[in-house]
Amino acid sequence: MREIIRIGMDTSKHIFVLHGIDAEERPVLRKKLWRKQVLEFFAQLPPTVVGMEACGASQYWARELCKLGHEVKLMAPQLVKPYVMRNKNDGRDAEGLCEAMGRPSMRFVPVKTAEQQAALMLTGLRDGLIARRTQLSNAIRGYAAELGLIAPKGLDKIEPLLARIAQEESLPAMAREVFAVQGRQYAVLQAELKQIEARLMAWHRADATSRRLAQIPSLARSLQHGW
Repeated sequence: MREIIRIGMDTSKHIFVLHGIDAEERPVLRKKLWRKQVLEFFAQLPPTVVGMEACGASQYWARELCKLGHEVKLMAPQLVKPYVMRNKNDGRDAEGLCEAMGRPSMRFVPVKTAEQQAALMLTGLRDGLIARRTQLSNAIRGYAAELGLIAPKGLDKIEPLLARIAQEESLPAMAREVFAVQGRQYAVLQAELKQIEARLMAWHRADATSRRLAQIPSLARSLQHGW
């Protein structure tokens, strides 16, 4: 087999399709692999450049291929699409990836470490909890308003509102029970968010890349206001 300079790899849950070219841009590799065969195949291959779409488990495969000495280039799907021929299939997808990664104007997605990936997971969890807290606080305000209890805007006004509700003996017992449940849920969300934000800040202080990014004024302001 002639030396392979680039391989486009179309990934899926079970079948991976490879398209490789030589220095003269001629196809020298067209291959399908089962998931369990991928690392074994690349372990036997001289170091080369592998291109994949940045989606699904691409970060995992990128890290594993880098461990085997290969260079991995991840590309956003929308940037690869123009290079895929008509009558789309896995083979043409792999060929399109191989073509796209060779373009001088192509922009690539950085390969993340497992630690960076974990930090993104934690950030995603935090965003989800914030959305739930916002939804819950809006529900508390709405229910309270229907019973004649109004609170100023701001998350810092929710706990005082719940305290007022707890002391309002004129409210129906069922309404008081609902607010009590919401109050407990709100307290749990607040505690979880506090722990997550402390963990994210600790990671940020320990990560050199994150600290460098924090030198950008807009990002620095975000950190000062709790991400």
